[in-house]
Amino acid sequence: MTRSPRKTARFAAIETLCRLQRNPLPVTLLFEELAEECALLGTDRHLAMNLIYGVLRQRQYLDACLSLFCRQPLKKLHPFVHQALAVGLYQLLFLDRIPESAAVNETVNALKVVRLPERLQGFVNGVLRATVRGRARLPAPGAPDSSGEPVLNHPDWLTQRWERNFGREEMLRICACNNSRPPLVLRVNPLATSPDAFLARLREADITARAGDLAPAAVLLPGYHGPVQDLPGFGEGHFQVQDESAQLVCHLLAPFLQGGKLLDACAGLGGKTGHILELAADVRADLCAVEPDRRRLVHLRENLARLHPRNGVTIHPCTLLEFSRECTGRFDTILIDAPCSGTGVIRRHPDIRWNRQSADIPEYRKTQRQLLDQAAGLLLPGGALVYATCSLEPEENDELVAGFLHDHPDFRLSDCTPLLPVAARKLVRNGFFQPHPSGSADGFFAARLARH
Repeated sequence: MTRSPRKTARFAAIETLCRLQRNPLPVTLLFEELAEECALLGTDRHLAMNLIYGVLRQRQYLDACLSLFCRQPLKKLHPFVHQALAVGLYQLLFLDRIPESAAVNETVNALKVVRLPERLQGFVNGVLRATVRGRARLPAPGAPDSSGEPVLNHPDWLTQRWERNFGREEMLRICACNNSRPPLVLRVNPLATSPDAFLARLREADITARAGDLAPAAVLLPGYHGPVQDLPGFGEGHFQVQDESAQLVCHLLAPFLQGGKLLDACAGLGGKTGHILELAADVRADLCAVEPDRRRLVHLRENLARLHPRNGVTIHPCTLLEFSRECTGRFDTILIDAPCSGTGVIRRHPDIRWNRQSADIPEYRKTQRQLLDQAAGLLLPGGALVYATCSLEPEENDELVAGFLHDHPDFRLSDCTPLLPVAARKLVRNGFFQPHPSGSADGFFAARLARH
């Protein structure tokens, strides 16, 4: 009896990309479901995610290369064959540690799992081996295509929007940044250790790391690609994964009042909730967190329990609207880390560039404005409301804030500059915190709105 081929990391990567093409959900959700189905562990899980993210970051470039060696139009290929070619070619061009023979053979073996005909297996084998032989003919990543335009690996609607808003040079820089692999960035928990002590512990474990560029508690691990849970201090709550831009947002909630009441109105996985606890540790503040999504609630509770076992946070598993209707008190400070298009974090979540459409932005804007209006009614006079997104789009950011201020004359824009570390103050424009993707910082936006 012939045994069925094993569902390997390559198969999981190819099948995840196929499912993403059919159903534009967050790729992590699709992959987690498939990883369980394939029983992927450790290095296999890591390899599969590396392949998925790599193909998503280089999709248009990989297709341009495949077109040189594939006689059939790519659009007419069987979806699994197309994604298999992309996964195979990504290994050949971008993963030096994988032998060419392994990249080709293991990719072809993935077709056997779904029982595609031998002629298609031979076709994939032939195209991949032809690209190996003809590597010298391949254009460099980002080089112009046959039309003379650079291959940007982003949809046209997005690059055209960025060129209008930021100019061509900045659009090209953002795209190039998004096509690179970002460094792992951690926020050290000062209630458990210090950045210096944590860096020393990483050095003892022979892990390359350095202090962050912008945020005081940030540590960068540029060469680390293993599971975060394997890092020293994870189980002890010594750190949280968080980009430097995201770390800086919570600084805008200062000053923290003794016994003050704080609200994290869109708590999500709890990254900023935990940071608020750390920044306000000396004032015994009362912190509430609102999060309606059940999956995120699980991670929120897990993260808080790991980082701050005796955290005292009151978690409300409901929407902000539901919370505002039931809440009898008011808050000194409120953070709204609003759901958004996510165009500032495409480097870390490359599926966003292909999942989003221009029509999504007005829908996000509608939700964001509702959240702002609901939060405004919960803020005490003299309080501060910090509105943040991980979007680059003006409609979700400064234009939205301008409309809110017009309709709420009892609020004013408070300049972010003095509340940020000196190194980060260059990222403030017109009073807003507005970094674009670069180095260890994601694209972000934050406005501090003070109530008279």
